[in-house]
Amino acid sequence: MEDAIGIGNIPEFTVGGLTHALKRTLEDEFGFVRVRGEISNFKHHSSGHVYLCLKDDRAKLEGVMWRPSVQALRFRPEDGLEVVCQGRITAYGARSQYQIVIERMEPAGAGALMALLEDRRRRLAAEGLFDAARKRPLPFLPEVIGIVTSPTGAVIRDIMHRLSDRFPRRVLLWPVAVQGESAADQIARAIAGFNAIVPGGAVSRPDLLIVARGGGSIEDLWPFNEEVVVRAAAASAIPLISAVGHETDTTLIDHAADLRAPTPTAAAELAVPVRTELMAQLRDLDGRRDRALARLVTERRRAFDDRVRMLDRMDILGPRRQSFDALADRLPRGLRANLQNHALQLGRAAGPLRPALVQNRARTAARELERLSQRLGLCVSRQAERRAARLKAAGQLIESYSYRKVLERGFAVVREAGGRPVTHAGAAAPGSAVALEFHDGTARATIDGAPISTPASGRQGGGGAKRRGRAGGDERQPVLL
Repeated sequence: MEDAIGIGNIPEFTVGGLTHALKRTLEDEFGFVRVRGEISNFKHHSSGHVYLCLKDDRAKLEGVMWRPSVQALRFRPEDGLEVVCQGRITAYGARSQYQIVIERMEPAGAGALMALLEDRRRRLAAEGLFDAARKRPLPFLPEVIGIVTSPTGAVIRDIMHRLSDRFPRRVLLWPVAVQGESAADQIARAIAGFNAIVPGGAVSRPDLLIVARGGGSIEDLWPFNEEVVVRAAAASAIPLISAVGHETDTTLIDHAADLRAPTPTAAAELAVPVRTELMAQLRDLDGRRDRALARLVTERRRAFDDRVRMLDRMDILGPRRQSFDALADRLPRGLRANLQNHALQLGRAAGPLRPALVQNRARTAARELERLSQRLGLCVSRQAERRAARLKAAGQLIESYSYRKVLERGFAVVREAGGRPVTHAGAAAPGSAVALEFHDGTARATIDGAPISTPASGRQGGGGAKRRGRAGGDERQPVLL
């Protein structure tokens, strides 16, 4: 009986009420805590939130980090990294579990990050991304330089100032965040974006890339240790200079780049030569060239003069002049003998050729006469065809103006017994015989009544009179009614 009474006195909860009570108890007892553990089951959701587990060798704790806190991170969490998290302990009733809502996360000391960095460096080096054989030389004087850095920091100003002092070049800036959760993806996309520019397009493709950032802690420089950035730098077809941090700072992008600069300012110095020094070198080379040419000319002239002094002019030219005089005496006789010989050969060859030449000329004249005759016949034929075509066209035009074409459309010509056309109603006397001419024959008819005048005919009296006058003037052209 007492047990029954005791059971009846225990308060009754709903599932939701009990979960809420447990949540309130956890939040009151552990309002804000710091937890150290190793990350596992890390998941960066498309919403921007992060879900993970913190574990050690005895237990694990579920955790969630909302997007605003994720955006404030200075490094990218991943599985296996030991971290210290600060946040609130609460209960998640939908899964009957307690969890920590992380507001701040830090690596568990620099040693953990360095161990992760060294492991990543060995893995990427094993893939050959850091091999010296794949590094390319920088262009001596790039026309366009692409810079990947923050647009608001002192880095871009230092680079531009040093380029202006040494050798002004065209610069394309791709603005990115240089720290925080999204920095690595932005830097990798910027490197890939510069490489995707088509040469000769609206935007000039850079000849050299500089990825730069000022100094900072290992957490601040962590985006440049991310694998996505290292792979983008290694895959760049454009030579790339890494200028991240100060001289003592080393990141993984330094190993993948074609050249590492200790500072952003040093990267600008490595990118271009000093213009004034180049001009001085050119002036020096011009002077050296002129002096070398002058010495060469002087030496060649001296050597020539020495050789001339060693030779007696008459000893060289005397035998040649004697040979020339002998040949000059023989030349007229040889020309006359040659001319006579050729004249004789020409006379002998021309004798048999004269009849053949006459026949050839006759055949040529006959062929020319035949060709001219053919051309004359062709011209006459074409002229006759043109005249026939013109005659045919004129006949067709005359036929088109004939009144018989009008008869084909349903009209008729009224003629008196004598054949004269009846041009108006007054000329048709009652009882008179008329002939009706159609397009396909003639029929006879008799006028059976007096003419009927209509208003239309009265209004057009003037025009009718003109037509009657024209008909009376030329009786050869029938008038249609």
